[in-house]
Amino acid sequence: MTEYEENIQHELLKWQEKMQKRPSGLNRLSKNVQDKINSMIPDRVHDIITTSIKQMTRGVLYGAGFTTTRNVLFKSMETAESAVKERIEFYKKAGAAEGGITGAGGFMLALAEFPILIGIKMKLLFDIASLYGKPIDDYRERLFILHIFQLAFSSQKTRQRVFEQMKNWDSKAATLPEDIHQFDWKGFQQEYRDYIDLAKMAQLIPGIGAAVGLIVNYRLLNQLGKTAMNAYRMRWFESTNLAASHATSALTGNISS
Repeated sequence: MTEYEENIQHELLKWQEKMQKRPSGLNRLSKNVQDKINSMIPDRVHDIITTSIKQMTRGVLYGAGFTTTRNVLFKSMETAESAVKERIEFYKKAGAAEGGITGAGGFMLALAEFPILIGIKMKLLFDIASLYGKPIDDYRERLFILHIFQLAFSSQKTRQRVFEQMKNWDSKAATLPEDIHQFDWKGFQQEYRDYIDLAKMAQLIPGIGAAVGLIVNYRLLNQLGKTAMNAYRMRWFESTNLAASHATSALTGNISS
């Protein structure tokens, strides 16, 4: 293991601990506040957000609008992640600029920004998957992308469940059914709405919308990028450990014979 791999393994372990923490009292209080806020938001706003998420999930399912460059085979994890970090920075700046512009344009323009932001996030995830060498034309990889999205933008209780589903993904993927429609789309949509509404609703407030849009989008994309990196790191170390285990077993068998 290289020095770089040792360093990111330490980062990964901290992230894994964070994903598996039990919801705190503050988490539960925040969820209750969010439920109250959701009940006060006009149905028209909820409908726009829900429709946007449905369209995004269909896009992930069928590949519409989420084309990306072909996979690049990097010589090391370090060079791969250098490219990943560059893409994250690009999308953070692009998302911040888009949020600032729409936030300054008033209520209707800020409202129209929801589907745009979702598209930016998903494009980032597809690019990251490609840079890590994953075959994004495989629906199982697209399902993993949706899990990353859900992990980044969900309550802590849901994060625990989703994280468990993502562990040892390569082994689980081999047993997944062919029907991607078995994914919990309804829960996926609701968790995303609950997570993002509080931050993004402030973008609709006249006078501060531009500043809020810029800062919130930057932070959301940064969080999504970090979540994706750690998710693919986890798979990489899992596959490395599995390969090492198989090699050890084979060596032991040869010695015994």
